[in-house]
Amino acid sequence: MDPDFWLFLAVGFGAQLVDGCLGMAYGVVSTSALLSMGVTPAAASASVHAAKVFTGAASAASHVAHRNVDWRMLVPLSIGGVVGGCLGTYLLTSVNGELIRPFVVGWLFIMGVVILYRAWRNARPKGLSIHAPGPLGLIGGFFDAVGGGGWGPVVTSTLLSSGENPRKAIGTTNSAELFVAIAISASFITAVLTGHWRSTEMADHLWSVLGLIAGGVIAAPIAGWVTKVLPIRVLTWMVGILIVALAIWQGVQIILS
Repeated sequence: MDPDFWLFLAVGFGAQLVDGCLGMAYGVVSTSALLSMGVTPAAASASVHAAKVFTGAASAASHVAHRNVDWRMLVPLSIGGVVGGCLGTYLLTSVNGELIRPFVVGWLFIMGVVILYRAWRNARPKGLSIHAPGPLGLIGGFFDAVGGGGWGPVVTSTLLSSGENPRKAIGTTNSAELFVAIAISASFITAVLTGHWRSTEMADHLWSVLGLIAGGVIAAPIAGWVTKVLPIRVLTWMVGILIVALAIWQGVQIILS
């Protein structure tokens, strides 16, 4: 078996464990690993979203089992994410997605600071009542397709910065991500079949993608349980620190490139 399988199994396990617990990072971590191997942004995004279909299904099942999902929020968030993901895929296969990356990083940093402030103030969480879940999903799906990972940082961070319950925000975001991943993967397939986009890289890195799938599926049930048992304030601190760290790290990468 190709050594890349075991390497990416470890990457997928760690990324999904963090993503399932904190509502973000699977796409960012997995895409970064593929990009480091020289894979183009479009091929990396397509590969990661193909893996997300399987890991997302396992993650959604785990969060549903542990009652971490707000069903009223799930539907509009998923619909918005599907539309945004399809639009983002079309853009990514047409232009260089790196052009809008700095704006995503800036938003990420601001949301992280807001979440850390709420954790510091020990602000009491409320039910999922954000007034525009559809548009929020659309923006998250768009950035997720373009950046190969952005659904969690945009959606989870926005929900938490508005004071939502961390468990419900993370569980609902992760469950909706399944439908977004399916839509984005279907969009990439459509782009290939229609001749809009051509790439042979996914076949070249098949073992890496299979490793991401295997690692993510193994980690998903564990992450759903951890989200359920961790204290809300601790979960909020962890999410805030992760978001700010990711924003700083990506900002440094942009400057160095």
